[in-house]
Amino acid sequence: MAWEDYIPEDIQTLYEVYDFHHAAAILATEFKTEFDEICEALRNFSFSQDDITTSGGNESQIPKKFSKLLRPNWLEKKMEAKLVVDNVELNIDTHKVDYIKGRVAFDLEWNSKDQTFDRDLYAFRAFFEYNKISVGVLVTRSLLLDDLFINLGIRSKYGASTTHIGKLLYRLAAGRNGGCPVLVFGITPNSYEQ
Repeated sequence: MAWEDYIPEDIQTLYEVYDFHHAAAILATEFKTEFDEICEALRNFSFSQDDITTSGGNESQIPKKFSKLLRPNWLEKKMEAKLVVDNVELNIDTHKVDYIKGRVAFDLEWNSKDQTFDRDLYAFRAFFEYNKISVGVLVTRSLLLDDLFINLGIRSKYGASTTHIGKLLYRLAAGRNGGCPVLVFGITPNSYEQ
C-alpha cells in the first residue's frame, strides 16, 4: 500500500504530505493512538492573518496552537546517552524534540533558520538509533503559502533561509534522518482562516 492509503483524505487536502521509510504505514498500523491524535491535531489546526503577521518573539502563535492541541499528552524530551569507546566515556545528547509520546516523535518548524532541520533530523536519528522512537513526524510550512505572504506584504518575514518544505525535503532525500522513518506535513493555505 502507498502512503496515500494511510493518510485520511481530509488531511491530504489540508497539507502536503511526504513519506520517508514507510512512516505513514508504521504510524497508522503500529501506533494507532498516536497517529489518530496527530491527525486530530492536524485537522483542528488553523491559522489567521494575526497569527502570521504579529511578531512572535521567541515563539510565534503557530507553535503555541500546536502545543494547545497536543499537550499534556505529548511531552518535550531530550535524549542523553553515554558511549564507552576504548575505555573513554563519550556523552551523546540531542536537541529537545518538541513532542514525544511513546515511540513517536513530533516536531514543528514554522519560521526558524533552516539549519534547525539538521538539528531536528539528528535528534530523530539519534532517538531512533538508540531505540527510543520508531518514527518521527515533522510539520513545516508549504511553499504554497508564499502567495499569501506576498498578498499580505509579509514575504520578507518568511525568507528563503527559513524553515519550509523545500529546505526539508532535500535533507531527507540525502538521508540526514538515517534510518528513522519520517512523515512530513507541509501547512498549506487550506488551513488559513480569513
